Amino acid sequence: MKDTDLSRMSFDEFDEARDPRPDVQDFDRVVEAALSRRGFLRGVLAFGSAATAMGLGTLMGSTSAKAQAAARFAFTPVPIATDLDVHVPEGYSWQVLAKWGQPLFSGVTDFDASTGTTAEAQARAFGENTDGMEMFNIGGRQVICVNHEYANVDVNLPGRKDGLPQSADDVLLLQRTQGVSVMEVAEGADGWQVVIDSPLNRRIDHTTPMALTGPAAGHDLLKTAGDPEGRTVLGTLNNCGAGRTPWGTYLTCEENFNGYFGFASALPAEGDSDEVKKAKVDEANKARTDAMKRYGIGGVSRYRYEQFEARFDLGQSPNEPNRHGYIVEIDPARPDAMPVKHTALGRIKHENAASVVARDGRVVVYMGDDERGEFLYRWVSRDAFVPGGDTSTLLVEGTLSVARFSPDGTGEWLALTPEATGMTAAEIAIFTRMAASRLGATTMDRPEWVAVNPVAVEAYCALTNNTRRKAGATNAGGDPMEAVPDSPNPREENGYGQIVRWYPADDDHAAPGFAWNLFVMAGNPAVHKEGPMAGSANITEGNMFNSPDGMMFDRFGLLWIQTDGEDNNDGDFAGQGNNQMLVGDPVSGRIERFLTGPKGCEITGFATSSDGRTIFVGIQHPGGSWPEASGLPRSAVIAIRRDDGAVIA
Repeated sequence: MKDTDLSRMSFDEFDEARDPRPDVQDFDRVVEAALSRRGFLRGVLAFGSAATAMGLGTLMGSTSAKAQAAARFAFTPVPIATDLDVHVPEGYSWQVLAKWGQPLFSGVTDFDASTGTTAEAQARAFGENTDGMEMFNIGGRQVICVNHEYANVDVNLPGRKDGLPQSADDVLLLQRTQGVSVMEVAEGADGWQVVIDSPLNRRIDHTTPMALTGPAAGHDLLKTAGDPEGRTVLGTLNNCGAGRTPWGTYLTCEENFNGYFGFASALPAEGDSDEVKKAKVDEANKARTDAMKRYGIGGVSRYRYEQFEARFDLGQSPNEPNRHGYIVEIDPARPDAMPVKHTALGRIKHENAASVVARDGRVVVYMGDDERGEFLYRWVSRDAFVPGGDTSTLLVEGTLSVARFSPDGTGEWLALTPEATGMTAAEIAIFTRMAASRLGATTMDRPEWVAVNPVAVEAYCALTNNTRRKAGATNAGGDPMEAVPDSPNPREENGYGQIVRWYPADDDHAAPGFAWNLFVMAGNPAVHKEGPMAGSANITEGNMFNSPDGMMFDRFGLLWIQTDGEDNNDGDFAGQGNNQMLVGDPVSGRIERFLTGPKGCEITGFATSSDGRTIFVGIQHPGGSWPEASGLPRSAVIAIRRDDGAVIA
């Protein structure tokens, strides 16, 4: 990999180029077996609980059923777009709420359209590459928490040689560009605005002190020269999806944390040939542990932090990566409170955290590990949630489990306990992937966001895509992931993705078992007229998409689906246009396109105002100079309203 390639790669592309992962997942074999027995659109591919029992034709065959399904959508679907703009349905309007470099406090140096910002200014300004978000009502104030997943060096540090930071000051700017923004927002005559200097405004980044809790806190594997007690860590890395707790705190999720660490000895020098660069990396990687290999840690980092800061140099601080890859809890009502990393919820590439209260009051958190061949997890607290009561144990004491799917449409949660895994509680928390492998969990097609339906006892997970399937492959832990040829699913070189859904046994999210099916298989019926590459029956030429990623339910039980896929609008993706946001009805299976983003972007994050009349959506890494007419592109959060002021979500 050439240094000059870095600035043009997404974080996932960088991660896979540096440390490629196997491509075929167990889940594909499970689905194939189920479909071959039960039929392509019966049972496994179904839309609602009624569809599972009756079959799709029965559910949607009547005129009244179709009319009721249509009534659930209060907008005219938008067509695909390939331009550098945002498009929403007729009767809706959007505006930019906050964009990269926009001040959250007074006295911040103005953003320069051609050179960006400074580390000093960025510490008090909105970050880059918006992702997961949640809205909180705090004493009548509306406060939104927004993740800033990663940096694009060519945009955030324009003009740097080889698209890389050149100094410790450059690294500090990148560190402050990422993390989380907490900010009060208010609606006025000119629409939604950030409340400058609100006492609730806050920036959290790669240098913010955080407490460690749970079984790994204080363990020798978390101790470093900077933290000999292993209980306080600096920063939260690669904040992707998000979630909220029933008691009103924000959960931000560390995903591709592995790419921030490298061996300083592996860094290339001026004039090194490709052969010399590779030899340096190979020599440095001899020091990698099996755990580092499983988590893709080694070589050189994406941003070369290790060149300027010792804690990111694996040669000097091999334990530092063990302190990242967790779910972090932030209290938006207490701007002085230290964020908390909860090790009990496992160390994986966390996509998001979907919380729900089980029948007996215990707190359940669903989590996906976003990498080919990794797993889907669930946390169940030991204690029940009591509104207004003590919540200190709810993300600390409990049981972490991993999912196993069976071809008969059932599944079970396998508890990751010391007795089951042969590992200590601390080892399970730090090396969660290895613990899950020991129990034979089902390897998955990059499990991304999980969403829990507020009006039905069911949950959904976006399996975004899997383009590297082949026979005989394994994941990094050696778990088998053979391809199944000549089957309707899995699909060889599946660039489209799908959404899996499960129904907890006894209508209880804490139950050990569940039933499952597929809500949708994305596809392209314009290119593939029939067969699995065309997608499931609820995919048409008018609503097709690829790579479902973000997913959130609104209060009415509609599923908002966001994409992070191929937007070249060519070949297998012809007619799919830019990345988009769609709305899905779990009852009818209908899916319609609500929004398209500017070319080059990913659609990320979803939150609503307290009155439901505004939705907030993220536009990550847009192309061109969006949202301005010229200058550097700036990721942003936009606010969308109906022109008649009616409730949206």
